[in-house]
Amino acid sequence: MRLASLSASRGGLGLVAAVLTFCAQVQNTSAFYLPGVAPNDYRVGDPVELDVNHLTAHASTDNHRLKSVIAYDYYYPKFHFCQPADGPQAKSESLGAILFGDRIFNSPFELRFLQNTTCRSLCQTSVPGEDAQFINKRIQENYVLNWLIDGLPATRDVNHLGPVTPVAGGSNQAATAPAEARLPLTPPVVGLELGSVVDDKTSYFNNHYDIEVHYHGVDATRHRIVGVVAMPSSKRTLPNVEDSPVLCDTTDPLVLSETSETRVRFTYSVRWVVSDVTWGTRWDAYLFTTDPQIHWFSLINSMVVVIFLTGMIAMVLVRTLRKDITRYNSMDAQEDLQEDFGWKLVHGDVFRPPSHFRLLAILAGNGCQLFYMAVVTLVFASLGFLSPSNRGSLSTMMVCFYVLFSAAAGYNTARLYKMFGGGQPKRTILLGAFLVPSVVFILVFCLNFFLIGSHSSGAVPAGTLLAVIGLWFLVSAPLTFLGAYFGLRKPRLESPVRTNQIPRQVPEQSFYLRPIPSVLMGGILPFAAIFLELYFIMNSIWFQKFYYLFGFLFLVFVILVITCAEVTVLVCYFHLCSENYHWWWRSFFTAGASAFYIFLYSTMYYTTRLRVTSLVSTVLYFGWSFLMSALFFILTGTVGFFSCLFFVRKIYGSIKID
Repeated sequence: MRLASLSASRGGLGLVAAVLTFCAQVQNTSAFYLPGVAPNDYRVGDPVELDVNHLTAHASTDNHRLKSVIAYDYYYPKFHFCQPADGPQAKSESLGAILFGDRIFNSPFELRFLQNTTCRSLCQTSVPGEDAQFINKRIQENYVLNWLIDGLPATRDVNHLGPVTPVAGGSNQAATAPAEARLPLTPPVVGLELGSVVDDKTSYFNNHYDIEVHYHGVDATRHRIVGVVAMPSSKRTLPNVEDSPVLCDTTDPLVLSETSETRVRFTYSVRWVVSDVTWGTRWDAYLFTTDPQIHWFSLINSMVVVIFLTGMIAMVLVRTLRKDITRYNSMDAQEDLQEDFGWKLVHGDVFRPPSHFRLLAILAGNGCQLFYMAVVTLVFASLGFLSPSNRGSLSTMMVCFYVLFSAAAGYNTARLYKMFGGGQPKRTILLGAFLVPSVVFILVFCLNFFLIGSHSSGAVPAGTLLAVIGLWFLVSAPLTFLGAYFGLRKPRLESPVRTNQIPRQVPEQSFYLRPIPSVLMGGILPFAAIFLELYFIMNSIWFQKFYYLFGFLFLVFVILVITCAEVTVLVCYFHLCSENYHWWWRSFFTAGASAFYIFLYSTMYYTTRLRVTSLVSTVLYFGWSFLMSALFFILTGTVGFFSCLFFVRKIYGSIKID
């Protein structure tokens, strides 16, 4: 794991240089496993289980564009893959793995440790023409098979593993590996191609697999698996030949007929290869990145944005605002109040409760819940507590922390609603516990219907949905009510100045201070701080790539929070100086507008990186993109809102009001 658990700073260039230096040192840290994650030791002849996961579409080799976002179960009947004698048995998975589409089953492959196998028949089956059309369509969409051996994903590219030494002809003696340290050469290509397309029209179906398992010796008898490579190929094998090397000698590819039934025989070969890669570093090749300089450029770009905003804030607070406060406090009582100008003129209206303040309190409370979840999850991930071998651990942690921090949502919602002077706290707390989660659940539920209609493995099972509902009603909602109880018991946040009974008229605003232009301009800078890292995150989501640079991600998140806070405070100050006291919702939308640019970026990503032709894939892509953008809007909007609340209370509490 490559880690970087650091904190960002607003300060000068010296501190930035120190941070970058420390990041560079930590970036070279080797992977490690947490205590308690025990390796599996194998001896000669021990059975080695090969598990199968769902089929997913990968980017095409010609234009590197994705053609589908729908995943299928490995044992979906139309694929006609060989099944175990007792039927497929599902493996236990974490909640996050299930929610994100993992469906792991056992397989009929028989692997014995250190026992080579040459062209062994797995099964024979018949593929009717209708199913052949389905398979050929998936081949054209570049679908791949996802296998797991000892928790390691199978790759179809041996170049990333460096030099190895094969075990000769089924010998049980381990060969001696090269002494030089093996470093990853290229990132692995995870997944086995379902087939290949020739001349853009003929589809060859892969029915033979050359499996190469890399292992490392612990002692004379115990060994550990450190790598898996499987090369698929298409072979029209002879129908009546028994298991022998002759069975796979044919070079004729297998083409599935779409008008008649096709007999298919699945075969495989196994070869064991000794490696000097240790078990503790076997994930280094999978997590290896060829473009670390882009991440550094992203980080430096984000820091430049923060330094620019910090300079602007310093100029406003240190020079302009301090002079204003000093002048206001030294003003004689007999001085004409009309000589005041700027933000002091609206002191009697700046703390007037906004319209729809109940909704604002609910969104800000849920934003606190998302903020705490993101911070704690990223801290755990940066410190290496999320092993890549534990599939779905990141998403499981996110769900668990989101549920646990429901208390923070209830607490902050109650305190804000009490500050606004609302008279229906019970109704507000009830809405706070169910409004935002209900919208998220309804959207996910609707998208799930599209997945079910397309027979996708990504469809969340009914049992998992019931478990999520149970977490919501039995854990999250009670924690929200508990947090609200303590929030209502706290004394009300009193305004530092009195609020006038009659609202002050807001003068005509300049174009750049009007609602839509100011919000859109304010959202650009937070988006500019994260858009480079956003590209890698979206590649990880849609292209099934490993993302494990959580140190970078944590730093970018810290910079995002600082950027949202600073740009919102700056825009809020300009609004107050123009005698516009409607800052409550404006502060929320200014920082939250970065989510609008994220959705626009998702649209551009769809047009440049995807070549989706099915309606279901398009609906799923934009549905999930909208959901992520909406949650990002609540998160960043909350950061901007609380930053402005602190800023406004601070400046108006520092002046003398007659």
